[in-house]
Amino acid sequence: MPKNVTTASFQADVLQNTKPVLVDFWAEWCGPCRMIAPILDQIEAEHGSKLEIVKVNVDNEPQLAMNYNVTGIPLLGVFVGGQLVKQVVGAKPKAMLEQDLAQWIG
Repeated sequence: MPKNVTTASFQADVLQNTKPVLVDFWAEWCGPCRMIAPILDQIEAEHGSKLEIVKVNVDNEPQLAMNYNVTGIPLLGVFVGGQLVKQVVGAKPKAMLEQDLAQWIG
């Protein structure tokens, strides 16, 4: 289960992480966000040694959402070495998400 990250823990959990980190920007009321949650759980279970997955609730952390121009959710952001290197917007089937993440989980 991906851990919840806050503005206070974002620096340590994401920006200073030695592994690539997939940040799931989501909200409770977002249907597509709930749809991809179990897919992200599966990807974490299968590839957690290569890619860390964390969640940011945009309702609770609006400043983080603004910092990364999150205008639509779900938005998946891949951070490597403290830099946002890829964004995936919207819910996708597992196979398509794995394709999007292939360079980090392959």
